[in-house]
Amino acid sequence: MQRIGVLMNVAADDAEGRGRVAAFQQTLQQLGWADGRDVRIDYRWASDAVRFHRYAEELLALAPDVILASATPSVQALRQVSRTVPIVFANVGDPVALGFVDSLARPGGNTTGFTPYEFGFAAKWLELLKEIAPRVTRVAVLRDLTIGPAHLSAIQAVAPSFNVELSVVGVRDASEIERGVTAFARSSNGGMIVTASTLALVHRDLITMLAARHGLPAVYSFRYMVTAGGLISYGPDPMDSFRRAAGYVDRILKGEKPADLPVQTPTKYEFVINLKTAKALGLTVPDSLLARADEVIE
Repeated sequence: MQRIGVLMNVAADDAEGRGRVAAFQQTLQQLGWADGRDVRIDYRWASDAVRFHRYAEELLALAPDVILASATPSVQALRQVSRTVPIVFANVGDPVALGFVDSLARPGGNTTGFTPYEFGFAAKWLELLKEIAPRVTRVAVLRDLTIGPAHLSAIQAVAPSFNVELSVVGVRDASEIERGVTAFARSSNGGMIVTASTLALVHRDLITMLAARHGLPAVYSFRYMVTAGGLISYGPDPMDSFRRAAGYVDRILKGEKPADLPVQTPTKYEFVINLKTAKALGLTVPDSLLARADEVIE
């Protein structure tokens, strides 16, 4: 029986993480791979650097035929242990800059997967933020310092056309998130862009709480940040990466090589607004913005 390893980037009780695994399992089963019948799937749930490394070693010791890696830290930990076992990643923001693949079209090596971004849409975050909060003239970009800089570079490139002053808030843990956001909020007319990362996922409640406490309109990459109390999000459905990753796992189990499977970008983006949060921030959401939303949380 063939074997699949799965290394997640959140704790086992994280609802968002469980949903992603369920999406992967369901699609895999539709492709003819039922856990325990056609294939064995071993799961590890990590949420810090020590666990990532330990669980990467544990999974690789089980001699899997392929590993599904959730987000950047999982891939980094696995590649520190092995460069031969096939890896399919989901939701890795900048795989080329991180050295995971040679290029999106021709990954090379043992790693391929699904990235949540085409960096050209960074302008959309600023556009939406200015539309829902026109008074914003200062924008903090909250980013995880352990991942690639492509998000930041794309935002910096378009910021002058929106007449906003950017401040980069680079963070590595919860305490740095709190200090960085609090320091930025000491001056008026601020807003925030929260780029996607495992750090933002794990600490989503803290980040949305800080935005609310300091009255900062903020735009996020994923819907789950808005359901946690964030203002607006624009980005792909992260569950979709896991569904599509199941397709690559299927192809690798049938003999294809990661090096020959191009890294794929999203096929659809979703725009979500939290009206309760908008009201708490004293913002009136324009009808034109509501009309464009894929989902409005009331």
